[in-house]
Amino acid sequence: MQTNILLESGTNELEIVEFFLDEIEIDGTSYRGYYGVNVAKVLEIIRMPTVTELPESGHSCILGAFNLRSQVIPLVDLSMWLGKHREETEPPKVIVTEFNNVCTAFQVSGVNRIHRISWEEVEPPSGYVANLSNQSITGVVKINDRIIFLLDLEKIVANLNPDLALKLDEAIDWEDGERRRALITDDSGLIREMLTDLLEKANFQVEAHNNGREAWNRLLHLKSLAEESDRNLTDYVQVVVSDIEMPAMDGHSLCKSIKDDPVLKQLPVILFSSLITDKLRHKGESVGADLQVSKPEVTLLAQRAVALIEERRQQSA
Repeated sequence: MQTNILLESGTNELEIVEFFLDEIEIDGTSYRGYYGVNVAKVLEIIRMPTVTELPESGHSCILGAFNLRSQVIPLVDLSMWLGKHREETEPPKVIVTEFNNVCTAFQVSGVNRIHRISWEEVEPPSGYVANLSNQSITGVVKINDRIIFLLDLEKIVANLNPDLALKLDEAIDWEDGERRRALITDDSGLIREMLTDLLEKANFQVEAHNNGREAWNRLLHLKSLAEESDRNLTDYVQVVVSDIEMPAMDGHSLCKSIKDDPVLKQLPVILFSSLITDKLRHKGESVGADLQVSKPEVTLLAQRAVALIEERRQQSA
């Protein structure tokens, strides 16, 4: 797969692999649905391999596993997960992905091409669309004459493997007498709710937002409040925790905007994403991120957030 995944950071762009699923509707008619996934998550696209069944997989949509360069990778029937009835129109393709430091493959009907788009072109799914897709669509983009649905592969994998869900080490004593203030942003409602709940257990007061644009507008408002009331910005927010993939404004662009602002730049920014890998870590560094933590390491996130807040406090003392 020839592509330039090393887009310049902070431009609010992404590249998506467009693929399709040939489906049979309830009335028996054929339908081709178009979907997309961030190129940064795709290792390669291959023909259907020889698959070994996993009798104890626990999920009918897991077709089994196959060996790819000495690595055993589970294969998910994406049509089945989405509740579709797949139609065999041509030999299927397999998209091999890596995120959250885990490799997973997805069977699809075929792959079209790669598109470079702006996150501003990505619209959130309607409630109707979300319900039709098992709550697995995070964005909708219109390209040429068709609509492409961006899939939340992290949610699919987390549902299939509960060990990848967000967890906080509650054996740690988080009560140190101070309730810190965090502003978080993630386009996944499920992740926002879970992260808010877990950080509150870690003694944070949390304000959650749906995307980078919403979070940026809120930060500008908090900066104005601080200036008008002659108070410190940290009286309102002490750390920003952001996903990377979000409609309107992505996490890299949000981080760059914060670090380019003479007042907001004092805030530590933590990128919390499934895209934190050795290959892509340089992108967060280039926009000034103070820390990058791979999902689902919430305990590490909370510990490092506390450390960054204390570090900033000592610097300003």
